Formats: sequence, structure tokens, C-alpha cells
Amino acid sequence: QVQLVESGGGLVQPGGSLRLSCTTSRFIFSINNLAWYRQAPGKERELVASISVGGRTNYADSVKGRFTISRDNAKNTMYLQINSLKPEDTAVYYCNRDQFPLSWGQGTQVTVSS
Repeated sequence: QVQLVESGGGLVQPGGSLRLSCTTSRFIFSINNLAWYRQAPGKERELVASISVGGRTNYADSVKGRFTISRDNAKNTMYLQINSLKPEDTAVYYCNRDQFPLSWGQGTQVTVSS
């Protein structure tokens, strides 16, 4: 079974920063465009950022200028740098393919609160 493992979440104050990481198999990582998603309590899961195999990035309007997605092909790891965190960024963050998602991992909780 394909595994996607997210890490790096935590409790931060508004305005703070976090870097989330996502690891998966070399096979999955090397041939797929990937994305970060988030699901806030009581809301649908939404795609917040995506990155192609070649490194092209796209962002949801709500996170543009604050979130930066990147990937390290040598480490089979994708990152999400989150700056200027807001309480509305509180959610469980997941990584997956940007289309036709695979089985979801457990995600990593990001809580923004003073």
C-alpha cells in the first residue's frame, strides 16, 4: 500500500512559521505532480498548493505569498513552508497527488492560536 507520511505540524502563534514535510516512495515521488491539502474542522478538504515533477508551482489564492511548496527529488520529500500563519490556517495538512489522490495519510495538525 502506498504511504504518504506528513510531519512538521504544531501549535504556533499568529504570525509564526512552520515547515511541513511529506515523504513517500521514490516511485510515487518521481513520476507524480504532488500537492498539499488541508482540512479544517467542519470543512471540506481543499488543495492549497501543488508542484509538478519539473517544479512548477500553483497556490490557492488564500495562501499566495505566505506558503511556499518545494520538493527535493533526491530525498523523495516535499515541503510546505508556511509563513505569517493565521488562525484560519488551522487544519490538518495532507500531501498527495494533485489529481486522482492515493490513499490518504494521517496528516499533520497545524494549530494557530495565541
